[in-house]
Amino acid sequence: MNMAKFRNLALGLGLSMAFGATVFAQGAAAPAATGAASTKIGVVNIQQAIAESNEGKKELDALQQKFSPKQAELKGLSDEIDSLKKQYQAQSDKLSDEEKSTRAKTIETKQKSLQRNYEDAQAEFQQAEQDVINRIGAKMLAVLEKYANANGYAVVLDVSNPQTSPVLWATQGNVITKELVDAYNTESPVSAPAAKPAGAAGTTKPAAPAAHPATPAATPKKP
Repeated sequence: MNMAKFRNLALGLGLSMAFGATVFAQGAAAPAATGAASTKIGVVNIQQAIAESNEGKKELDALQQKFSPKQAELKGLSDEIDSLKKQYQAQSDKLSDEEKSTRAKTIETKQKSLQRNYEDAQAEFQQAEQDVINRIGAKMLAVLEKYANANGYAVVLDVSNPQTSPVLWATQGNVITKELVDAYNTESPVSAPAAKPAGAAGTTKPAAPAAHPATPAATPKKP
């Protein structure tokens, strides 16, 4: 699944701090009976864990199916505008000033319509995406706490968003993203989705009609 294309939300990071505080308090308590507090630190990419879980794959694939018709509609309108522009450029020398003005106005009107439709679709998509992330993220937090307690972690840091994460480097042995996915799948009743045919498209947000500045990835909101 191509999550780089899927993500386009500028929301604040809060879950990593919740992970750190909660897991540290409970993770440190487990080894206390043996007289040695745990000092293990884990690193997890919560966005990746959500996307790679069976439930995440199912939910994100469902979003793709839901928004595919709108994406096709936007692409059709974009292609129509491109065609009108090419016709205008090819025939401009033969057109009267009035016809040039009429065609230019038609193109401008369609461009504005495309932009509005894109923004509406993107906002709807982002809200639906965030709902999925929050719902699965809340359940995954509970699984992470259990995993951290059982494996003696004092703190677990989320590195989903490099702009807010304090982690610059960590050994691969500290990264527990896959372990979290496996633990979540074990507790979740959702089975693994069927494998997609080779070359099948991943989940994507509605295609933009023009270049837009990149925004940070979506992150589960703090419960």
